[in-house]
Amino acid sequence: MTRRVRKAVLPVAGLGTRVLPGAKTTPKNMLNVVDRPILSYVVEEARTAGIEHIVFIVGRGQGAIEDYFDASPEIEQALAAKGKADILNEMRRDLPEPGQMSFIRQMAPLGLGHAIWCARDVIGDEPFAIMLPDMLMMAEPPALAQAVAAYERVGGNIVVVEPAPEGEAHKYGIVALDGRDGPLNRMVGMVEKPAPGTEPSNLFISGRYILQPEIFAILETQERGAGGEIQLTDGMAHLMKTQSFHALEYAGTTYDCGDKLGLLRANVAYALARPELADGARAAIRALL
Repeated sequence: MTRRVRKAVLPVAGLGTRVLPGAKTTPKNMLNVVDRPILSYVVEEARTAGIEHIVFIVGRGQGAIEDYFDASPEIEQALAAKGKADILNEMRRDLPEPGQMSFIRQMAPLGLGHAIWCARDVIGDEPFAIMLPDMLMMAEPPALAQAVAAYERVGGNIVVVEPAPEGEAHKYGIVALDGRDGPLNRMVGMVEKPAPGTEPSNLFISGRYILQPEIFAILETQERGAGGEIQLTDGMAHLMKTQSFHALEYAGTTYDCGDKLGLLRANVAYALARPELADGARAAIRALL
C-alpha cells in the first residue's frame, strides 16, 4: 500500500536572472500573472492535489513570500469597512491554516538538489511532492493531481514530463523509458542535455515530481555536478538503482514564468481563461496587433 503524499517542497530561492530587472526587488515567483502572484497558482494546484503542508525553500530578500501568505489586518479592515467583500475574499483564499506552511533558508545557492535536501527534517520519512514554481502548468485536473493519481496507481517515484519542442530535446533533461504505452511509463534513465541526435526520447522533465524520502540520504553525500551544483537529477538517477521511477506525460500546457516571454504567454493564457476577463483580453490583444 502506498503512503499518501501530504507535503510538497517549493524551491523558490533562485535569483530570477532571466526576468531581471523585474526580479531585482520582487522575488521572481511573486511576479504577477494577471492579478495574482505566480506562487498563488502553484499553491492552489498543491491544495487541489491534497497537499496539507507546503515547505518553501527561500533565500535572502524573499520575505515578501512569507508576508503574502500571512494575514494583512490593515488591508482587510479597510476592505471590510468599504464593503469590498469580493476583493477581501480573494485575498483570504490564499491564506493557510496555522502550521500548514514552513519557510526554510537555503543559505547558499548550491543547486536544486541542495534546496530539496534542506527540507529533510520537515518532510521526514514520507513520500513528498516537488513543485518548481517557475513552471505554471495549466491543466484539468491540475498537473500535481495527475501525478498523485499516477503515484497511487504504481507507487515508487513519479516524474512529470512533456514533449520537448521539435529539435530542442538536447536543451533539456530527457527521460529514457522502458517502452512507451500510454502516458505513464517506467523510466530506465535520465540524460541531462543529451547531444543532438542521441536523445533517448523527446520527453523532458517539466517541474512536478513525487519522490520517496530515501532521496535525502543520497543528496546529503552527493558530489557537485553540472554547474558546480548539487543536481537533483543526479540524486534521482542514483535512487533509480533501487526504486522504481515512472514518467507521466501529463495532459496540459506549461508556461515557463522564469522566462520573459514565458511570463507574457502565461499572462495572456490565464487572462483568456478567466470568463470575466476573456472578452476584454481578446479585444486588447487584437488592438495591439
